[in-house]
Amino acid sequence: MEKKNVVLYPGLAVSHFVPMMHLADALLARGYAITVALIDPAVNPDAGFAAAVARAAASMPSVRFHTLPRAEDAPALIPDAQFILRYLDIVGRHNDRLHDLLRSMRVHALIVDSLSTEAQGVAERLGIPDYVLFTSSAASLAAFAQLPYVLTQGGTSFKERGDAPVEFFGLTPIPASHLFGEMLEDPESDIYKVTMSLLCRVPKASGILVNTFESLEAPAVVALRDPRCVPGQVMPPVYCIGPFVGGIGGAKDRHECLAWLDGQPDHSVVFLCFGSAGNHSQEQLKEIAVGLENSGHRFLWVVRAPAGDKPEKPFDALADPDIDTFLPDGFLERTNGRGLVVKQWAPQVDVLHHKATGAFITHCGWNSVLEALTAGVPMLCWPLYSEQKMNKLLMVQEMKVAVEMVGWQQGLVKAGEVEGKVRLVMESEEGGELRAHAAAHKEGAAAAWNDGGSSLTAFNQFLSDVEVIKKREA
Repeated sequence: MEKKNVVLYPGLAVSHFVPMMHLADALLARGYAITVALIDPAVNPDAGFAAAVARAAASMPSVRFHTLPRAEDAPALIPDAQFILRYLDIVGRHNDRLHDLLRSMRVHALIVDSLSTEAQGVAERLGIPDYVLFTSSAASLAAFAQLPYVLTQGGTSFKERGDAPVEFFGLTPIPASHLFGEMLEDPESDIYKVTMSLLCRVPKASGILVNTFESLEAPAVVALRDPRCVPGQVMPPVYCIGPFVGGIGGAKDRHECLAWLDGQPDHSVVFLCFGSAGNHSQEQLKEIAVGLENSGHRFLWVVRAPAGDKPEKPFDALADPDIDTFLPDGFLERTNGRGLVVKQWAPQVDVLHHKATGAFITHCGWNSVLEALTAGVPMLCWPLYSEQKMNKLLMVQEMKVAVEMVGWQQGLVKAGEVEGKVRLVMESEEGGELRAHAAAHKEGAAAAWNDGGSSLTAFNQFLSDVEVIKKREA
């Protein structure tokens, strides 16, 4: 019997690509044939993205990876103020190529990344059920789905509202300043308009797959399934099928930082990592260093070159003398033994699951949040961009697994706050409560894909609903 072919259309960033590959694994396990339609990874100059694609292709021989012919004059995906415009331009330029691929085969369903929803129109023209993989939280999805309606209620632009709360059905009010950056632009700007268009397309899919699990975000999940969520519009089915965490394709060698962690007491190390785009100023790096040193706690810190700094040599060798120019004089010597600085990258999932790790200072990217929760590690929130400020609210107010580094709102987290918040999480009764909540969510994450678990049930329902749509169209 011929396998049913599901085509996946992943995003152009590691944080969007990797969850899609975990979805591919889940579909392969159910006997589906998987084709991954790729926009040429070279459009993204981030070497980490190309490496992630290469690892996936090498480690998933049962998956067909098809790179679409590159569109002429497709812009490079530079992470600047025009990022979303370039991103959607690239996706739009490849719609014809995707159309040709889909038309050349029998397709059971198309699943597109949440930033590639312009491709939904291609599937609709061909009569193919189209689904969206939403790689952030259910709460973010609920807010995104309601934003166009909220705007119709009048009032000033979100940018002019400052910290005034925006009311969303089923969610804790969100300060306007905490919405993702594109919504804080001038309403007449191209960035604002294309982002609004993107938001309006997501609910038009046949269904939305979300990388979360129900017990983690019960209020948001209930809201998404309530007809009052988006007045005048019926939300498509929402399937919470996470958590999808961890990389695709294992590393050949065990990273040196794990051997260092082996020698540390249980739950004694503070891990700091701010994602693939988490560059801080040199001033900020020095404040972090002083705070860590004064806290007296062990730490593992992934450091990137300061924002705007482009060293001639690759920033990846521990012996690189330039590290001393980024940190206070003598810092590495004074903290030798109780602290380890790793340049550029560390195996985050392995670090978080190591018994020595006791807390995580994070930029609040959703993948990082899920990775910490599946390890039962409490967090210190330091949001940087995208929907991370919204994630911070969720982590602190609803999940109760984190405290906030409030200095980010002024553009500089001072050493005193770093020291104080590290001590709070690692030493205080409040820190113990955060740890207990994180442990509870760890249990919920583990149960989600067990027999009878919410994510496994949702995944089965998704597969069943696709079959119903296909039979209806036959």
